[in-house]
Order: sequence, then C-alpha cells, then structure tokens
Amino acid sequence: MAEKYEYLIVGAGLFGAVFAHEAREAGKKVLVIDRRPHIAGNVYTEQVEGIHVHRYGAHIFHTNDRQVWDYVNRFAEFNRFTNSPVANYHGELYSLPFNMYTFNKMWGVVTPQEAAAKIEEQRQAAGITEPKNLEEQAISLVGTDIYEKLVKGYTEKQWGRPCTELPAFIIKRLPVRLTFDNNYFNALFQGIPVGGYTKMVENLLEGIEVRLGCDYLENRTQLDALAEKVIYTGPIDAFFGFCYGPLEYRSVRFETEVLDMPNFQGNAAVNYTDRETPWTRIIEHKWFEFGKDAEGNDLPKTVISREYSSAWEPGEEPYYPVNDDKNGALYAQYRALAQKEEKVVFGGRLGEYRYYDMDQVIASALQAAAIELQGEK
Repeated sequence: MAEKYEYLIVGAGLFGAVFAHEAREAGKKVLVIDRRPHIAGNVYTEQVEGIHVHRYGAHIFHTNDRQVWDYVNRFAEFNRFTNSPVANYHGELYSLPFNMYTFNKMWGVVTPQEAAAKIEEQRQAAGITEPKNLEEQAISLVGTDIYEKLVKGYTEKQWGRPCTELPAFIIKRLPVRLTFDNNYFNALFQGIPVGGYTKMVENLLEGIEVRLGCDYLENRTQLDALAEKVIYTGPIDAFFGFCYGPLEYRSVRFETEVLDMPNFQGNAAVNYTDRETPWTRIIEHKWFEFGKDAEGNDLPKTVISREYSSAWEPGEEPYYPVNDDKNGALYAQYRALAQKEEKVVFGGRLGEYRYYDMDQVIASALQAAAIELQGEK
C-alpha cells in the first residue's frame, strides 16, 4: 500500500517550501514534489565561478513586513545589498529610481524646486488631466523627456505592446523622488541571502521529503492517492486542463555567459531603455554579493545575464500574469472551480494568477498554513 502523507505540496518554490516547513512543524507528514530538477522555483540560485547566479532573473528581497523579515532571517543571513539600478539610453546613463541625479543629468537642474517645475511644465504642455493609458500616466508623473528616454522603450519591450495600449495602473506608483536617493525599493528591510536563495530554501525544507523531476499533472492519479490534501502552486488553468482557455503571461528568456574579466558593468542591474536594444536589462550577478566569494576574496571572473521579454506560449515558463480585464474575467472562472475543490489549496504566483513580490508570497503561505493548521501547532 502506498505511503500516506497528510499534505502533498506541488512546487518547491517559496510558497510550497514555507507551507511545507509550517506543516512539518505542526507534526504533519509532508511530501514536496517539483517538475524541475531543483528546489527553490524561480528564486533558484546556482554557483558558477564562485558566484551565485540567479537562474530565473534577479531576485532582491525587500519588505516592510517585520514578521516576514524575522521569519526569513531564521533560514538565512541577509547581506546589505541595496537595489540601485542604472538606466542606459543609447549610452547615456541615468539613475533609477527617478531622483535628483536623474533630473540633473536629464535637464541640468540642481534643486528639487527646479526639478519639480520642469516636470510640471512638461505635464502642462502635454495637457493630460485624466490619464487613460500608461503613456499618459507616465507623462503626468515624470514629464515627456523622462518618459521618452527611460520609460517608453523599456516598457514596450517588457509588455510587447505600445504604451498607449497598456493600462495606466501598471505604473501608478512609479518611484519619483526629489532627493538624491538611489535606493529603488522604499522598504525597511532589504538584502540578498548570504549563500544564495537555494540555500535558504534548503533550510526551509530540512527534514522534509522532496522528489524532483516529478510532474504532478502527468501523474495526478497516483500522486493524489498518496495524500489527504494537496497544496498546488502550479498554473491554475493547467490544473483544470485549460477548460476555459489559457491565461496569458509574459515570459523572459535569459542569455547567460561567463566573462574572463573582473567587472563588466560595475552594477548588479543595468536597464536598457531604448527600443532598439533587444534585451531589457543585463544582470551582473557578482554585485549582489559585492564581487566577493564566501571567504571575502575578489572574484577574477564575472557572470552576466541578458534578459529578453517575450510573449508566452504554452510549454514555456510563465513569469508575469497579464492582469487585464480579459484575463481577470478568465481567472475568476478558474477560481470558481478552485473553490469547489475541497481537498486542494491553490497558492502562489501561478496558483493565484497574480504577481507576488517574495515577501508577499511568504506572507500568503504563512496565512494559508495558519488557516490549514490552526490550533494544531
């Protein structure tokens, strides 16, 4: 007779690993599976030339939630990395987020009053009162010059459509600062796990059985028989056989290479904001840990990843949900089906069809675990 578990957790990413840890702490027998050959989902880091390479794109932990920050610090020590990306527009370099360094480079202004006046002048000239799309929203926030050089090309590459066809809400909270502050995330806590994210997830999954290269949807009958309940973090539409049609995503393709030099671009992230450059950004992974190895030695080589945003096709890796009205309505249909599944909990970025920052997915997993395990810990 097959071994019986109380929880089968589909996906060894952050949501699955946090839920698994909490269930094990509550004395539950847990099995974690993942179709990939590794744990940690999209936060997976692998060591190349002594550098922790973010295989699925840069992940910088940031949060204002002290409970989440205290929680992750139980499983990893975090360094002091602060996200300060640079924008490259045809070889002109600008600070991100938009701040006084950006405005000085763009217009030669020196004071916050001059910068604010320049933005207001361009906003007035554009005649936008109620922004109807992303282009109008961006111009109303930062003026035409910054929009044309630093927003338009990057955003159109990322979403694969003109800014005039994108909803305004995508950049409602575009960071604009009239200070010399290069910290992109306005968060109380920020950093990168020392030793990489994979090590952090390993610590979360300590003592828990994990099976890799195991596809739940291809072996559902046998796997369902192993457990009383399923925690599912895969795509919700795939779970239901795409019965209403596939939800849309944007995907990302990475070209990663090892370079025989100590320093390629001098920063962890450089965004290429012109439309002509085919990639959206280049990540130089060593700068997430200040160019040092575990012993604090300078690393002689470097690893870079060029990121190319692309339309998602079934079979490719889904990254960013396309949260427009059409997909929102489609997800609502799948969610209605999910609510009828008494033995399945849907969670995470794919299971809930929403973009989660890492702290949000951890908070969501903790909440789901608390509801499931209430009174049992």
